[in-house]
Amino acid sequence: MTTPTSQQPVKGNWYDYPQYFDWAFADETPAEAAFIEAACRKFARGDVRRLLEPACGGGRLVVEMARRGYHVLGFDNNPNMVKYVAGRIAKGRLSAEVFAADMVDYRLPQPVDCAFNTFNTFRHLTTDEAALGHLRSTARAIRRGGLFILGMHLLPPDASLECIERWRAKRGATDVHYTLRVVNSSRRTRLERCRITMRVRKPGRELRLVDEFDLRLYNATQWRAILAQVPEFELVEVFDFDYDLDRPAKFDNRLSDAVFVLRRR
Repeated sequence: MTTPTSQQPVKGNWYDYPQYFDWAFADETPAEAAFIEAACRKFARGDVRRLLEPACGGGRLVVEMARRGYHVLGFDNNPNMVKYVAGRIAKGRLSAEVFAADMVDYRLPQPVDCAFNTFNTFRHLTTDEAALGHLRSTARAIRRGGLFILGMHLLPPDASLECIERWRAKRGATDVHYTLRVVNSSRRTRLERCRITMRVRKPGRELRLVDEFDLRLYNATQWRAILAQVPEFELVEVFDFDYDLDRPAKFDNRLSDAVFVLRRR
């Protein structure tokens, strides 16, 4: 997708810019990929060869895990993301597939050994019904003894509702600055409204994009209640975003950065 020239912020969907979306989280990829491999070796029953990433975005983990020798499936409901990932797969001649689907309700022709969704995508499902739909669809997609590795931020009861993060990604002559701000949040409705501002600078061009979206809030008790309604999964272990298998986290309401290892019964 070409980058328009813009001095004023443009309201749009940042998911329509898969390359810049992917760069925003690229620094996390090596640690996430290494954790997926290590968790599969430790907790999965049987060999792990086929992987799935629901809502795969720009495909950074699809591509990375395929480069590590796995056959990887990924899907997204944004056609720009699907097209971009398909191009990356073809260019790299990787053992991977990408297709369009909705994470709330999807089916695979044959099961995978492990599914992963490492960074808050689950929280885009803003109702219990949608969350349960995704968990049940994913349970159908994984063979018995396989894993679902699910990462997200939880909100401890005493945590601040305000948050702002800024970071940068640079590739060659292209420089991208990101600002993510919580503009509204409610423990009652369990929703937070997030605003992402993305400024892309390259020679002769500049794009400033602003997008807003809702994420669902969970504390450990609320997440445990959802998980209890999907008996197909057993909770094997909990970690934080340090991805240290030797240091599991305590699953209580102090937990904030959480990675859950679920095994298919």
